[in-house]
Amino acid sequence: MDDLDVIVIGAGHNGLTCAAYLARAGLKVRVVERRAMVGGAAVTEEFFPGFRNSTAAYTVGLLNPTVIRDLDLHAHGLRIVERKAMNFLPGADGQYLLTRAGALQEAIARLSPADAERYPAYAREIDTVADVLRSLLLRTPPNLTRDGPWARLRETVRALRLGLDLRTLDFGGVRALHDLMSRSAGDYLDAWFTSDLVKALIGFDAVVGNHASPYTPGSAYVQLHHSFGEVNGRRGVWGHAIGGMGAVSEAIASAARAAGAGIDVSSPVREVIVEGDRARGVVLADGTTLRARSVAANVDPKRLYTRLVPAGALPADFLARIGAYRCHSATFRMNVALSELPSFSVLPGRDAADHHTAGIIIAPSLRYMDRAFCDARLSGWSREPIVEMLIPSTLDDSLAPPGRHVASLFCQHTAYDLPDGRSWETCRDEVADLMIATVERHAPGFAKSVIARQVFSPVDLEETFGLTGGDIFHGALGLDQLFSARPLLGYADYRGPIAGLYLCGSGAHPGGGVTGAPGYNAAREIVRDFRR
Repeated sequence: MDDLDVIVIGAGHNGLTCAAYLARAGLKVRVVERRAMVGGAAVTEEFFPGFRNSTAAYTVGLLNPTVIRDLDLHAHGLRIVERKAMNFLPGADGQYLLTRAGALQEAIARLSPADAERYPAYAREIDTVADVLRSLLLRTPPNLTRDGPWARLRETVRALRLGLDLRTLDFGGVRALHDLMSRSAGDYLDAWFTSDLVKALIGFDAVVGNHASPYTPGSAYVQLHHSFGEVNGRRGVWGHAIGGMGAVSEAIASAARAAGAGIDVSSPVREVIVEGDRARGVVLADGTTLRARSVAANVDPKRLYTRLVPAGALPADFLARIGAYRCHSATFRMNVALSELPSFSVLPGRDAADHHTAGIIIAPSLRYMDRAFCDARLSGWSREPIVEMLIPSTLDDSLAPPGRHVASLFCQHTAYDLPDGRSWETCRDEVADLMIATVERHAPGFAKSVIARQVFSPVDLEETFGLTGGDIFHGALGLDQLFSARPLLGYADYRGPIAGLYLCGSGAHPGGGVTGAPGYNAAREIVRDFRR
């Protein structure tokens, strides 16, 4: 293995993307993965006999179209279908919001004509800012550097290019960018709309995977982050990969292998080899040594630098800063096998309908979401939690036996560390029961339809998928951990303080979600270094 150019730690979708691009550039690449399958958190598994589901990441919408096109993922088996409806929010007193692609204004009008009238202006503002930021997703951010004058000149040029991009915004666009980067989603949406369900529909994205209230400053950016994607060329659309999220990872893995990359599963890394001031390979848990000219890590920054890099190989000030890097869980994840589809009080019926294919959001107002966060901070979990339910078997009959279904429950808010000495080992089932009961309030009979369930507390997410703190984004998407500050100021170019050791996961720009963008960007920087 001494002739390897790059070892990639972790066969999550970003690690696989990075490996595919490196191999396409002619480098000799090997991926090592600790689990027995590729995909990291984007996997499909059978969790009960006959029932398969995307066990962690659960929907497609942010996977970058450049990555899909470059790697020709459709030729490697990827097929993405759109939801028949985008979102369904059941409310009180018979009210609900059911949205379809391209027809959101009409759905809003049935609840609030005044909000529907304002929606086009809101959408234009969001789209204007999102278009500018979308252009930055596949670019390396300007990086503060202590290196020599040529390096500083390079980063100055990057900053100037960024300035030129921002010049496309008029004053209103600059003001909107400032608001979305600095304000809370709640304050931002309260200024636009009056209907609780309308604000909840849009504001839900501000708390997805984010251990925060929609009224936490900076949460407006997290909301914006979820608007960058597209499915099959249509922006603002969410979809499902036939075969589950594992099909995304398998397609990228197939592209990587076709380009010449090797992939080893059941090969956990114990330590990164550092000789002098440079990474030279890895030591596996079984003692096997794999050497290479460089190492790319598709693990979160805190795990990489505090668990895999040898003690003493990093500057003390860097270690202190990475120790303060915020990896906070908000997520409690469940998969359930169902004997039948849920019948909702506001839309009764168990026959498959468009709303069953949607993202079903149980969180009827921003105030509800705020209470859920505050409650979790005090008690460890929300007594009235936020739940998004997807039933992918309504779009993909390969996931469940005929007449049966599988559902993903993405639940918030929960804390990684529980108060009063409690542990998730003893509280897991209690909270799982609460999540089921939360759906039951809007869909009577749901609890009886649950045949089996798979439960991941924040601690389970860490132990199973290697997500420090249970953080699905490899680190909070706060203003102090974005763009040129992700993961830390001075290290935004996918490189760290150890030469030849790169970060290619969601802890690097542009952050979390199943995008492939961090892997794409890291590969570009690695290839540049090899060419130098």
